[in-house]
Amino acid sequence: MAEKKESVASVLIGAAFLMATSAIGPGFLTQTAVFTDKLKAAFAFAIVVSILIDVVVQMNIWRILGVSGKRAQDVANEVFPGLGYFLAILVAIGGLVFNIGNVGGAAMGLNVICGVPFVPGAIVSALVAIGLFVNKEAGKAMDMFTKVLGIIMLAMVAFMVVKTAPPVGLALKETVLPSTIDWLTILTLVGGTVGGYITFAGAHRIIDANITGVSNIDKITHGSVTAIGITGIMRYLLFLAILGVVATGVALDPKNPPASAFLIGAGQLGYRIFGVILWCAAVTSVVGASYTSISFLRTLFKQVEAYNRYWIMGFICVSTAIFATMGNPVKLLIFAGSVNGLILPVSLGVVLLAAYNKKIIGEGYRHPMVLTVLGWIMVAFTAWMGAKSFTGILKLFS
Repeated sequence: MAEKKESVASVLIGAAFLMATSAIGPGFLTQTAVFTDKLKAAFAFAIVVSILIDVVVQMNIWRILGVSGKRAQDVANEVFPGLGYFLAILVAIGGLVFNIGNVGGAAMGLNVICGVPFVPGAIVSALVAIGLFVNKEAGKAMDMFTKVLGIIMLAMVAFMVVKTAPPVGLALKETVLPSTIDWLTILTLVGGTVGGYITFAGAHRIIDANITGVSNIDKITHGSVTAIGITGIMRYLLFLAILGVVATGVALDPKNPPASAFLIGAGQLGYRIFGVILWCAAVTSVVGASYTSISFLRTLFKQVEAYNRYWIMGFICVSTAIFATMGNPVKLLIFAGSVNGLILPVSLGVVLLAAYNKKIIGEGYRHPMVLTVLGWIMVAFTAWMGAKSFTGILKLFS
């Protein structure tokens, strides 16, 4: 996407919101509701720990890719020839399947807001997303879109926190002195926030805008932390809003936990607010998944590089067409989720190896050892989680 020069601050905020809104999709809403219902106030501790882990992952990836000025697939190819193609294919397949779910979430959001049938709602949402990339300065349009919708989501969830009046004191106590610690939940949150293509959405955006090199390292680091901060604030506010409902002893509808929480918490107004949040979360995830998936292909294939915007629009069209004809293909979504779990340990491991390759990052950068050590710990944990998940899914399909 060829663009005019933009202010560094504007791009970094846009990249932060792009990454954050890519993470805050339909699955994010459901996941938060389910875990709040399960752990109650103790879920606060899981959120905070997952945010700290997310920061480590995000800082490693943004800093190393930012200094190198190269996208993840190109770094992977330099570390192990051919690995970049493998990584790009994994991301593209996972991104496409998840995008079907994102389109479905957007369609459901419009259905909740104003009763639009699912297929027309999916098409309208896709057209909104495509409209961003019709613009030759698609990066600026994408940044503004994700900022505005991200702020709308935060404001509406904050309103629901006031409306449901959760036990904030208990939540704060459980944040530092949890009555229950569930490490599987914490790692699941990490996978949903920085797993798969998500953490690369913002990193590839700053590379597109040429905010690279050692001279920009402080700005890149700040942007990476800001992105996780936005996601963390949204997760904690959503947790509080739902805690205000489940703390009363009311059971959430297992068919749609977040929708039922908003309906119970604020009646039909709450239900409509959920529809707006769901549509915003889903359509921004459509944008993020499409942009990032194609960004993994553009330097590997000349035609994708030459017609980048059109490939992104085509990606959205294909996702929408599959949803319109198949609906949400549950088994494919489950399979894509397990594939997504394998992307982070591979990509993070490759990026950490690149941090000590002077041909990739140059002579003027020294990666902090603490980030390296913590990064490799996360590679081990996520590899174990991913392998466990993938083995279980293969049994399901056999």
